[in-house]
Amino acid sequence: MTIGFLGAGNMGSAMLHGIAASELCKNGEITDIFAYDANAEKREALAKEGVKVCENEQALCDAVDFLILAVKPQVLAGVLDGVKLRSEQVVISICAGISAEFIRSHTIPDAKIILVMPNTPLMLGEGASALAKCNGVSDAEFALAMKMFSTCGVAEEIPENKMREIIAVNGSSPAFLYLYAKAFLDYAASENIDEKAALSLFAQSMIGSAKMLTDSGYSVDELIKMVSSPGGTTLAGLDRLYEGKLSDTVKNCCESCTARAYELAGAKKA
Repeated sequence: MTIGFLGAGNMGSAMLHGIAASELCKNGEITDIFAYDANAEKREALAKEGVKVCENEQALCDAVDFLILAVKPQVLAGVLDGVKLRSEQVVISICAGISAEFIRSHTIPDAKIILVMPNTPLMLGEGASALAKCNGVSDAEFALAMKMFSTCGVAEEIPENKMREIIAVNGSSPAFLYLYAKAFLDYAASENIDEKAALSLFAQSMIGSAKMLTDSGYSVDELIKMVSSPGGTTLAGLDRLYEGKLSDTVKNCCESCTARAYELAGAKKA
């Protein structure tokens, strides 16, 4: 099985390197990795790393079984209009907000498509990728796609009609978490706490809390209660978050994110 990356920006390159170092290549499930990027410097860098760099978009499409679309959503239509795909190819799109119908309208009506919403921690092998299997894709083809993204973090399957809604949950949420973290780090700075120490402690608190969410077996409400001693400091802080309607603010944030995803795709939310 051969795969190819159309676009080698941060996300595409991170995924490419993750797959290249994975068991998928070592055990022969993926035999060759190809790539093409409009930027000549990126092509040269990939070639030096042993990636099979193609001379143009069509050459890439001709060479691969799985084509990974990793270009900016704004330029995708122009790129797809300039290439010809084969009906047996599987197209994996990591372009935010782009639907299977959009890709088919610019390629072939029966294109086999898998939609993916990854996030930037994928660059460190700690990504969270949501995948949707569209009509025509076999179970075996989808299983291989899941393995590809699992090499760079966590991969979960979701319905195709929720690919825009999931953006707020995993695609955009790192930025929201960074803003939340910044407020804590700004507070630490205002109290003359060493910046490095504060960052280390808060970042580990996020990592540990995330592991508690996934591995402890406790619900979110139970985990909050475990930290909240009656009359203690945590409850004093939580009271202010409740007064500030943090949950409502997060809901509004997610709804705005989703609405924008529909706008960018020229679609309407049902």
